[in-house]
Amino acid sequence: MAFYPLMLPLFIVTAAAGALVGRAVWRSAGLSGRSGALIVAPAGALGPLLTMVPLESCTFEPGRSTMDVAVGVVAFVAGAAVLIGVVAWIGKALSQPGGLSNLDTSDASGTYRHRNLIPWGLLLPTLAILAVFLYWPLVETFRLSTLLTRRGAPIERFVCVDNYTALLGPSLEWWLITAAAGLALAWVATIVAERRDPDNLGNSASVWRRVRGLLMILTVVAATASVFGPDYRPVFTTTMILTSGVVLTGLAVGLAIALLVSQPIRGRGIYRTLLIWPYAISPPIAGVLFFVMFDPLTGIIGHLWETFTPWTMPNYRTDATLARIVVILASVWKTLGFTILFYIAGLQNVSVEMLEAAKVDGANAWQRFRHFILPSLMPITFFLIVTNVTYAFFQVFGTIDYLTGGGPAKATTDAMTYIVETQKGNIGDGAATSLVLFAMVLAVTAWQFRATGSKVHYGS
Repeated sequence: MAFYPLMLPLFIVTAAAGALVGRAVWRSAGLSGRSGALIVAPAGALGPLLTMVPLESCTFEPGRSTMDVAVGVVAFVAGAAVLIGVVAWIGKALSQPGGLSNLDTSDASGTYRHRNLIPWGLLLPTLAILAVFLYWPLVETFRLSTLLTRRGAPIERFVCVDNYTALLGPSLEWWLITAAAGLALAWVATIVAERRDPDNLGNSASVWRRVRGLLMILTVVAATASVFGPDYRPVFTTTMILTSGVVLTGLAVGLAIALLVSQPIRGRGIYRTLLIWPYAISPPIAGVLFFVMFDPLTGIIGHLWETFTPWTMPNYRTDATLARIVVILASVWKTLGFTILFYIAGLQNVSVEMLEAAKVDGANAWQRFRHFILPSLMPITFFLIVTNVTYAFFQVFGTIDYLTGGGPAKATTDAMTYIVETQKGNIGDGAATSLVLFAMVLAVTAWQFRATGSKVHYGS
């Protein structure tokens, strides 16, 4: 690994960040902040080596473009952040009485009578499997993302971060400016509403907080889209549209059907079975079924549409909007049984006494649903959001491949479809794109835990 002058201030900054994090973490645990700073600061200085050694510090070579340097700075900081987080987590546990047992701080956590080596021994097979089939492939993918290599070719050439920079092309777009301006206005309106009503007795501040949260999401998505270049930006946009459609539509329809089949009606066991069975089929089969149903010449959907309406149904193979809708419908139908099954289980645990008491107090059906049933289902909803987002990112590809093939005009080419198509040429491009998708999934999951996880309450 080479060392370049631009790296020196970055090492100083990451070491200082490690010291500040260590000081804050140790003080929050009632320990000496100075000790925490001294323990975590070296992690901030050594963490960048996790990325700089494989990259051979190539992004900081003289003559590199601004984009290369920017990607290098991100990789530099990412390596530091990973090691700082690990050292702070484990170091704080070791600094407290009880050692590694402090890593599990839940109220229901137990302890072994003899040695802490017993649980580690029990975990060893799982850790070994994860290392071989998850962590090592991740490292190998990162290595491939820095190479120019083709399937079956014996020669590999190191290209630094060119596979990443090919995806980027930051630009200031009107939709980003609009979203940022709207967020700023909503933020000001929220502050004004809170000052007028400091006790939150009215609904104005609450409404503006919701608007601000929605605009925050839109601004982050718009900012992320503006970072990508013209080749990958449509892929990112399509991925967000399909993911949002699959998750939101699936949760809404699944909960509605679960409420209906949970009513005391005859034969509901048969209804539940018929509703759940589509989950047993694979995504490609769902694509084939909807391909047949929406076929513009012989499809049953087009026949019914033209029979009961005066309009001609568009061809989803040439209409981009309809193609995305069909992909969303096929994916929702595929996962609907899974969603219904979990919501039925959750509804069975909703307190009947609580609902009856609310009804006696004058709460109507909508109020009981909004203020009692929905909060009771939050643990199930949180779980379903995480699983459905993962499905939408990684498994909708099977449906797209057999239903639209990514068309028309790449309108249904999501991130996974793009990765598969890219790997037919340069494998390094596909590896870089897969790591970008992995980072997107991590970011979305972290946001889910922060935004939705805080509203989840378990138990009575």
